[in-house]
Amino acid sequence: MAVPSNLIQAGYIVAAVLFILGLKGLGKPRTAVRGNALGALGMLVAVLVTLTDNRILSFWQLALGLVAGAAVGVVLAVRVQMTGMPELVALFNGFGGLASVLVVGSSFLEVRDASGDPTTTFTLAAAATALIGAVTFSGSLIAWGKLRESVGVLGFSGIAVFNGLLFAGSVLLGLLMLGAPTSIGLLVAITGAGLVLGVTGVVPIGGADMPVVIALLNSLSGLAASATGFALGNSLLIVAGSLVGASGLILTQIMCAAMNRSLPNVLFSAAPTSSGGTDADEVYGGRVTSTTADEVALLLDTADRVAIIPGYGMAVAQAQHAVRDLTRTLEANGTEVVFGIHPVAGRMPGHMNVLLAEAEIDYEKLIEMDQINPTFGQTDITIVIGANDVVNPVAREDPESPIAGMPILDVDRSRTVVVIKRSLSPGFAGIPNPLFAADNSLMLFGDGKQAVSDITKALGEI
Repeated sequence: MAVPSNLIQAGYIVAAVLFILGLKGLGKPRTAVRGNALGALGMLVAVLVTLTDNRILSFWQLALGLVAGAAVGVVLAVRVQMTGMPELVALFNGFGGLASVLVVGSSFLEVRDASGDPTTTFTLAAAATALIGAVTFSGSLIAWGKLRESVGVLGFSGIAVFNGLLFAGSVLLGLLMLGAPTSIGLLVAITGAGLVLGVTGVVPIGGADMPVVIALLNSLSGLAASATGFALGNSLLIVAGSLVGASGLILTQIMCAAMNRSLPNVLFSAAPTSSGGTDADEVYGGRVTSTTADEVALLLDTADRVAIIPGYGMAVAQAQHAVRDLTRTLEANGTEVVFGIHPVAGRMPGHMNVLLAEAEIDYEKLIEMDQINPTFGQTDITIVIGANDVVNPVAREDPESPIAGMPILDVDRSRTVVVIKRSLSPGFAGIPNPLFAADNSLMLFGDGKQAVSDITKALGEI
């Protein structure tokens, strides 16, 4: 049975509105769950309307596809740990790009087999989708490997020049398609160049820059979807892709600002590392004061305000639930507890927020860097769990440091700082952290989850 065109257009409008409301909801932690649900509902409406409009499948086949997709989603949601979310997000970005390539490729074959040449808009959109989608797919797979620490920093002299020439060649192939709009060979060549460019573009980038790369790849997946919308003449796909592309670019800029680096610097320069200067022995020698869980508990017992700074070490130790228990114990004792969140802490944008939300930490306690920094002077104890470069005062004090100028959490201005780490090993920047040897700092060495649990237990025995 044919569905009236006005009903189809109404469905597209509803889906577009749901996408916009969902994206707006994702801007705040308290409304993020609702925003995610609205976005998912919008996608469901969009899929149903599109497939019904084009009479691609019967309704029972639609239901079968929905069940199969939901089953995959449930398995991933149950089996993937919260610490594995960055890798999962990278894969989502990649398969989004791959989906765009497959859709536009199928449409290209359909148009080629029909009588008449494709329009200029379709040809350019198809070429753009093939390039951007392929770059997104292969680049995201490399990012996934880097997050799993199975792919290191690789490259060769002149790789930036090679990438520039490869991109220029891809654009030239796209322009050649205007003269041969039915050439499947040119489209395959553009796709192949994109796959190579995605690999060579991401392999030289260090793990510390992965939050920026993930945000950029997310934006590219949206741009690929938007280009597909132009190729198919689907206004909803154009709107949805543009929303994802624009939000991803904004997030990429936020991540770059948080690292005091430009996007070209991230993409075409090595991640900042130590190239000399003060070594660890000079910074730490005889100055580090270690402590125990019992001693930390005694300090916390008399504290009025405590700030907790989560880092990637908390994610690795899966200590978020132990942190929640400590928070509740402190609050039961009348202590104010807040969390300082650095934009690039962890392996993806919002990584720490996601982990703490999973542990049912109140959203209102998660305070952004700019808001919490002025309050450290009035904070009795700051507990740093597995963070390093984002709390390193060298960024503020040494203009020659590889992280010079990077905004940090000013935890060293607290009355007492307790740092929970396995060792004095450096962060991604490869430089020692004077905070660990500061007069007001105590080092609690050990696994983050066990250390926090021991502190909570000791507090309960006071």
